[in-house]
Amino acid sequence: MEYEAIIGLEVHAQLLTRSKIFCSCSTEFGAPPDTQTCPICLGMPGVLPVLNRKVVEYTIKMALATHCDITPFCIFARKNYFYPDLPKGYQISQYELPIAKDGYITIQVNGQTKKIGIVRIHMEEDAGKLIHDHHRPISYVDFNRTGIPLIEIVSEPDMRTPEEASAYLKKLRDILRYLEICDGDMEKGSFRCDANISIRRRDSSIFGTKTELKNMNSFKHVQRALEYEIKRQTDILEEGGEVIQETRLWDAHQGITVSMRGKEEAHDYRYFPDPDLVPIIIDPQWIESVRKTLPELPDAKRERFITQYGIPEYDAGVLTSSKSLANYFEACVKEFPHPKTVSNWIMAELMRELKKDERDIEECPVTPTHLTNMLKMIDEGIISGKIAKTVFEEMYRTGKDAGAIVKEKGLIQVTDKGIIQRYIEDVINENPEQVEAYKQGKEKLFGFFIGEVMKKSKGKANPKLVNEILKKRLST
Repeated sequence: MEYEAIIGLEVHAQLLTRSKIFCSCSTEFGAPPDTQTCPICLGMPGVLPVLNRKVVEYTIKMALATHCDITPFCIFARKNYFYPDLPKGYQISQYELPIAKDGYITIQVNGQTKKIGIVRIHMEEDAGKLIHDHHRPISYVDFNRTGIPLIEIVSEPDMRTPEEASAYLKKLRDILRYLEICDGDMEKGSFRCDANISIRRRDSSIFGTKTELKNMNSFKHVQRALEYEIKRQTDILEEGGEVIQETRLWDAHQGITVSMRGKEEAHDYRYFPDPDLVPIIIDPQWIESVRKTLPELPDAKRERFITQYGIPEYDAGVLTSSKSLANYFEACVKEFPHPKTVSNWIMAELMRELKKDERDIEECPVTPTHLTNMLKMIDEGIISGKIAKTVFEEMYRTGKDAGAIVKEKGLIQVTDKGIIQRYIEDVINENPEQVEAYKQGKEKLFGFFIGEVMKKSKGKANPKLVNEILKKRLST
């Protein structure tokens, strides 16, 4: 392609504090509209905000996890603009002096590792939420979300493809969830992304005119919106036009971006230091005490899984994509020390069912003990791998233990050689032409005989014994 994309992302993550950033109102999701508000978060005259210390602590955690420099002195600023969901007429944020800057994370795309810079991380309050009536030209405002603490994470324009942008977002969300400071739920709006994108000729070092994309509430939508915008901007330039700087909304139903408004510059917001909030001075000892509370993060855990458990890099990447999934895997391996077998079952059977039901691992009805008990039954020859898939489906559906299901449904594997020999004799007597063809050299028919014997036994015959006995019988 003649052009390349220049992509930078601005991510807003709601922090999992019990109260808002400047008042004691609850942050619980799903309460009736306007029931979690007070004069402070509504910006009534004469009120004074008080900073929630936990917000600063959580921000320091994210800054450390993303290799940022934490500034010892920072301030809050007022970002002035009018919007119906902003009761004060301004948003308390940070501008010239953010709490953290100059960090990075690494991503992997198509087997390549790439470093993505982070310009800054700053604290701010969230705005309210507009609820639009689909039947009448009316919108309602719910102020419950007003004042919920956010961190904004601003990347360098280091991404060149939609795939890289998606990988960056997933990595950021993984880190936030590992730190347990944000639930990362894009549908609830607790993890939101705006994208800045421009294109330029590959032989140029000058950035093109950027547009900002909003209203993307899933990784898939982010990727699709960027793909569309790259094509739109490329077509404009190819036709001799000029890309204009603006904010555009992603319309998921039509699969297009649509113009929303001209893009504001920083000076349009008339930032100035908030006179009601004192500067924040961060003691280096506090930073070190927070550092000691950091968990093992995704990259370190992935490398440990590869080394400690001897599983492939791909498996380790999938299993460490969430802290809960990694914990599930390690709980299984503790009870059944065959990491690759455990990994295969989790990645294939378990994750397929979870994806189908749109469940997280925390909601999984199959406990690590249930899964490992079933794997032990395969290992001991009590059930076959094929029967185990049936057992697993029943375990997932009912939450029952494998042993109880096998007993109830009579699924114990047949290991009696005499019974298996009878199955084989029946198959041979019923298929004389295939037997003759096999003896004439068509050895591929061996798989046919195996399949017929397993059908006879309803999948219960021990495959290893079937193989051994059948080979001997057909060679006579």
